[in-house]
Amino acid sequence: MEGRRVTASPEPGSLPRARQGAEPQRLLTTLLGDYWFWRQEHIPSAALVRLLEEFGITATSARAALRRVASRGLLASSRNGRTTAYGLPPRASDVIVAHMRRLLTFGATTPCWDGQWTVVTFSVPEDQRDTRRALRDGLRLLHFGMIFDAVWVSPHDKTDDVVELVRRLGVRGAVVFRARKVADDDLDPVLDHAFDVAALRERYLRFIDAHRPVAERLAMSSPCPSEALRLRTAIMTDWRVFPTLDPDLPAELLPAGWPREEARRLCVQIYDSLGEPAERRFREILAEFDPELAGLAAHHTFAQVSALESPATRRHTSFDETTDRDRLDLLAGGLEVTQEA
Repeated sequence: MEGRRVTASPEPGSLPRARQGAEPQRLLTTLLGDYWFWRQEHIPSAALVRLLEEFGITATSARAALRRVASRGLLASSRNGRTTAYGLPPRASDVIVAHMRRLLTFGATTPCWDGQWTVVTFSVPEDQRDTRRALRDGLRLLHFGMIFDAVWVSPHDKTDDVVELVRRLGVRGAVVFRARKVADDDLDPVLDHAFDVAALRERYLRFIDAHRPVAERLAMSSPCPSEALRLRTAIMTDWRVFPTLDPDLPAELLPAGWPREEARRLCVQIYDSLGEPAERRFREILAEFDPELAGLAAHHTFAQVSALESPATRRHTSFDETTDRDRLDLLAGGLEVTQEA
């Protein structure tokens, strides 16, 4: 068993429902990621409101969602006379590419296991509660599971990630081990304590049940552009939670018949096949407000985004911090959140 002590000094099928408070915000960011990827031009707020109305969201809720997303730094705003417009923040491209690649490559393969765990133990003084909470949050985002209050594990080699995390937070002492479970061969206690595999399986099955009928219907007939936009956005809005909720356990630790592969296959099938008609509807709506901008909209497929090169290294930005908070909110909600039928 190897260990590293880390010391650091602080360094400067169904449509998404509108009734959930965060739902319009998720729809908005999904739509921009799907059809405004790479674009720096700003879209008039009235056009974005109209896009969200396509999903049954009221104009009032849509405008509120725009303001909230902008206030969190995920969108930048601009004005031209009395017209307000929104677009991606400057210098956010590297972050967005990395996030999109993660989203659309997730689940393509299941990692194999070398039989070792990354184990993190720490002791943070009581008067540094904020630091302790930030460390736990960081470990959650790295998909560590908690066995005991200050003992966290991952079946992946994430030693370097933990080292970077504790240094960034200024944690004075933490120990990172690469270790095997030697007491016995039963790994169920580790999995039960650290990872809620049963609940995650149920979440994938709900995803499959919601979207399989859509795939079956698409095999028989083609939807109109308006329905294509709604169906494509619905499945991506549902799929995008899994890279956060799923710790991507190795095949050796997963139960038989793990449903992620089928869920991803459905997502790729529906998302890619509806790209052209959905893009057409996005352009139609945008053209009502700015025909020139409408010509810039474009869709992409799983394969196209997967082929993009993600930046090898980059610093942790405020944009990352905002998306990290979103992921933590999702993790805090757990896996019991049901998908709307």
